[in-house]
Amino acid sequence: MALWPDSYDGVWTLGGPVSRRGIGLHGGEIAEVCLKPSSRAGFHVSWLNNSDPSVTLTPHQAQESPLCTTLMLGDRRLGTVEHLLAALAGCGLTHVEIQVSGEEVPLLDGSALGWVEAIAEVGLTHAATSRLQPPEIKHPVVCHRGSSVITATPAEGFNLVCVIDFPQAAIGDQMLAIELTPARFVEQIAPARTFGFRDQVDQLRAAGLIQGGGLDNALVCDGDHWLNPPLRFADEPVRHKLLDLIGDLALVGFPQAQVLVYRGSHGLHIDLAKALLDVCPVTVS
Repeated sequence: MALWPDSYDGVWTLGGPVSRRGIGLHGGEIAEVCLKPSSRAGFHVSWLNNSDPSVTLTPHQAQESPLCTTLMLGDRRLGTVEHLLAALAGCGLTHVEIQVSGEEVPLLDGSALGWVEAIAEVGLTHAATSRLQPPEIKHPVVCHRGSSVITATPAEGFNLVCVIDFPQAAIGDQMLAIELTPARFVEQIAPARTFGFRDQVDQLRAAGLIQGGGLDNALVCDGDHWLNPPLRFADEPVRHKLLDLIGDLALVGFPQAQVLVYRGSHGLHIDLAKALLDVCPVTVS
């Protein structure tokens, strides 16, 4: 087969184990992640050098946290999971064991590209068991947070529409619509890096956040320009917002739906994932 599946209909696991090591965005600690093939449907997390059983991921494990998606897994937390989960689900994987050494997934270069490259190193192979079927949407689902809104409407494929507007002239108003496939995810979404704002750096660091952030793993906007160009896409910010959305929806699976999000956030994405799971329980086919 080609390197990536044609669609999200198959059942795929990794061709072998692969690891990455790097700094966490918020905690600033070095952590390692080992991805392994699995015969069990879904994404499962355990800790390196620990015999505790793995935990299967669901959106109901997500807790409110600033600037990232954090999961509460038993008595342990795992933060900044969104780029890794976006890469796994975006590439078409359905069965993966994730072993981690710390409380935060490494940021790598601020995008999902490093995780995609890790997956490509070992390739994909057919999984031995059925997949978890994503939610089947029969009616529109809508979630609001203030002026932000996200909707999921029944559709033939997995279609995403993202709209952002920022007062900073370097970003401004951006919109991107895409019918997602693994190849399109890899080419058009995965390389988009996280971004922040120069005038917020000191405040966030004082709050204990972005301790591992830097110009090598995040785009930094300073009003009408970027401190560390060039951008990988002219509209890299909206593409990264879609990357975050894909990673958060990986916790429930990609529905046959058009998902439209205006001024999204991890909290809003998780609201939709939980709503989808509550009205359309995930089943094994």
